[in-house]
Amino acid sequence: MVKVIFADSIGAEREIDAKPGHTVMQAAAINAVPGIEADCGGACSCATCHVFVDPEWMAVTGQANQVEDAMLSMSADRKENSRLSCQITVTEEMEGLRVTTPASQY
Repeated sequence: MVKVIFADSIGAEREIDAKPGHTVMQAAAINAVPGIEADCGGACSCATCHVFVDPEWMAVTGQANQVEDAMLSMSADRKENSRLSCQITVTEEMEGLRVTTPASQY
C-alpha cells in the first residue's frame, strides 16, 4: 500500500492507504475522503474529483491529457497544479503523495 495525504481547503489532513494500480480517486472513494465527489465513477466526465497536486509531486503524477484538460476547464478554481484524481494512477513512487481538495467541486 502507498500512503496518500488528502488535505481539505482549510488545511485538515487525512492519510490513507492506496493500492498501487488504483486511481487516487478510487482510493479516496474507498476511504470516504470528504471533498471527492466522483460522480462519474472515474470516467473523466464530470470533474468532481478535482484535486490540487502539491508542486513537488507534479513530475510524478504527470500532466493532464486533452480529455482531462477539457474537464478541468469547467472548474472555476482551476490552477496550474489541478488534476482529476480519477486520472492519477497510484504507483509505489507516490509514497507520501499530497493533494488538496478544492472548497467545492462545483
